[in-house]
This record gives sequence, structure tokens and C-alpha cells, in this order.
Amino acid sequence: MDPVTSGILIVIALMVLMAIGTPIAFALGSVSLGALVLNRGMGELTYFGETFFGSLATFSFMAIPMFILMGAAVASSPTGRDLYRSLDLWLGRVPGGLAISNIGACSIFAALSGSSPATSAAIGKLGIPEMRKRGYPDGVAAGCIAAGGTLGILIPPSVTMIVYGISTETSIGRLFIAGALPGVMLALLFMAWTLIACKLAGGYNAPNPVVEAASQVKENVEGNLKALVRVLPFLVVVTGILFALYGGVATPSEAAGAGAFLCLALAIVVYRMWQAKPLKTVMRDALRESVMIMLIIATAEIFAYALSSMFITQTVAGAIADLEVNRWVLMGIINVFLLVAGFFLPPVAVIVMTAPILLPIITAANFDPYWFAVILTINLEIGLITPPVGLNLFIIKGIAPDIALRDVLLGSLPYALCMVLGIVLLCFFPGIATWLPDLMMN
Repeated sequence: MDPVTSGILIVIALMVLMAIGTPIAFALGSVSLGALVLNRGMGELTYFGETFFGSLATFSFMAIPMFILMGAAVASSPTGRDLYRSLDLWLGRVPGGLAISNIGACSIFAALSGSSPATSAAIGKLGIPEMRKRGYPDGVAAGCIAAGGTLGILIPPSVTMIVYGISTETSIGRLFIAGALPGVMLALLFMAWTLIACKLAGGYNAPNPVVEAASQVKENVEGNLKALVRVLPFLVVVTGILFALYGGVATPSEAAGAGAFLCLALAIVVYRMWQAKPLKTVMRDALRESVMIMLIIATAEIFAYALSSMFITQTVAGAIADLEVNRWVLMGIINVFLLVAGFFLPPVAVIVMTAPILLPIITAANFDPYWFAVILTINLEIGLITPPVGLNLFIIKGIAPDIALRDVLLGSLPYALCMVLGIVLLCFFPGIATWLPDLMMN
């Protein structure tokens, strides 16, 4: 069977398994195993086990569970509540300011947790009920949180950037720096659209019943300032981790280990999480997400091995490389491919399967690999708020089950267009992603 036909059949089998609800790791593993056995015989079973465990036997992968543990410690503590209250103190009275403060809270919490689902859940549990109480339309309340949560995979430290760096053998520290300014740019675009949406919809300037009484103003301000003080140590830890990475003081795994220990210690000391139950929750959440990601990475490596051994990868890469088109047309084709892949697959799976294939193509076309990492990540962010997978959409639906899924989707789609605008701006002004890494790391 020729490589093209084999590739089509493998993709169809993968899509069928995912359509019937098979977890992505098991779908990748079973399709890969079946393709290898049918194409090369039962002897491939030996290489299946070796590839599965060998793909995880990399010291760099230690950074992933450590950063996840750091995020779990932050997400399981009242940090999100305190962060939300602090920003509401400064922006809550501005027209549309509560929704804008939610975007800001998502941006900062994304840097603390590095997780899009955790960001959407932590900020959404507080922000959505408060916005609806103050008269914000359901679409605006749900959409700004769903979109703000996507910043968790772009703003450093980002687990997806670590996976990209390991998959493509590029500098993780440089990737983190490359994602900083684009993350701020997207946050500003989100804030701009939120303000426009609030003005178009109305109801954004409803008073906050908690602070209307003059006798309660001082007490409320003091409480919010204390909440800010409790958040500051976590921000200092994240800043120290990024400094250690950028300054070459520590490897990503070492920095992640230190960050996980410090954030867990801060959660225990600052929020008095001495009991076994909250600590058990932190460890459970970190273990669950780490195992899920590691399984996806291992089975995606087997999937890539199967495609390579059947010459499917080489055929596809050669076909793309042989396209006699302008390099920006080529980049447009790649963006469409990534966008469609992000509709159906989680970000980690897309990166592990596609980044090693696409990297030689984009470097041959004289595109910067770190700039491309940002473009890839933004495409995957769009997939988090668009069906059929749209993980953040379902998280928001779980937080506010009385909001129709249609309203959540319609409220999120304009933010997806903001991300498309962000990709266009990065194409015209690549320095948004490359200037800071070049400045800091020569």
C-alpha cells in the first residue's frame, strides 16, 4: 500500500476512535500499534514498548509534572480569589472594567498556573457570577473568561512551550521569552474587544451592591489590598523562575522543581493549607494532568514512529516542501492545517505530532522557529474555544450550567477573531515575538 493511502486510512481510523469517545492517548496508541503490525508484522510489538517508554526517558520531561504541580498548588488555593479581588479594586468601577479585570486576572493567573483549564475554572468561578450580578450579558461574561483562559498555554511558564522545545530541540528559555510580548498583545486585544462588546450590549456599568454603602468602602478596600499582599509572593516566585531560566542559572527541570516546592510551601503557609485534604487535592490534580500529558506524549511519539516507518511523514513533508508557492502562502497553508488540527486534538498532541515535521519546512522557508512556536500556540489557543472539542467552552458551561452553550460559543468567537488578528500582526511584525529573545539572549 502506498504511503498516501496508508496515511488516509490511519487518519480516518484515528478520527473514528475519537468520535466515539476514545481518549486521545488510547486512540493514538491503538491506531499506531495496528498500523505497525499490519504493515510490518508482529515483530513491531518489541519496538512498541521500547518506543513508548524510551520517549519518556528524558530528563527534560521532568519540567512538565513539576510545572503542573506548581500550577495545581496555585489553582487549588484561594490565589485566584485574591487575584480577582485585587484587580476588581482598581478596575471594577470603570465602565466595562469588571470584564477587563477578569482578562487581567486570567493573564496573571495563567503565568502562575501555566494551565488554560485551571485559569478558566479558577477565575470563572468568581468572575462569571459577579459579572452577571452586575448586569453583564451572559455572552460577554462567559466569553471573556473562556478566551482569557487560553492565555495559559502562551504566557510563560507554559507547558506547551516546554513540549515544543523538547520536540524540536530548541531553547525552552528562549521560547518562554518569545511568548511573553505576544501574550500581552493578545490580552490587550481581548480587553479592547471586551470594552467594545460591553458598550454594544449595555448593562456594563451596573453598580456593585457590595461597595455602594459608604461605610463599607474602607473595609472593602482594605480587604482587597490584603488579598493583593497574599498574591505577591506567588508572583515573586514566578518572576524568579523566569529569571533563573533566562539568566542560565538553572535548567527548566531545576527551575520547575524549585517553583513547585516554593508554590506548594507558599500555599501551605499563606493560606494555612495544613490539612491532608487540600494537599491530597493538589497532588491528585497534578498527578492526573501529568499522567494524561505524559501518555499523550508517549503515544504521539509511537504515532510519529509509525508514520515515519511507513514513509508517510517523509511523503507529506516532501509534498509540502515541493510546493512552488510563496513562503507566505506556505505559511498560510500550515496555519490552516494547525487550526483544523486544534479543533479536534489537544495542544500537546498537536505539538508532539506536527512540530518535528513542520520545523524543517519552516526553517527552509527562512521562518524563525521561535516565532513559529508562537504562531503554532495561538492557533492551538483558538481550538480551545471553538467546537467540537473546545475544552474551555465546556469548563465554562460546567461553571455556569444555566448559561446556554450557544451563548458561551457566540461570546467566545469574537475572541477567536482577535487571535487571528494577533497572528496577522505577528506576520507583519515578527519582532513582537523575536525582539525580546534577541535582546535578552543575543
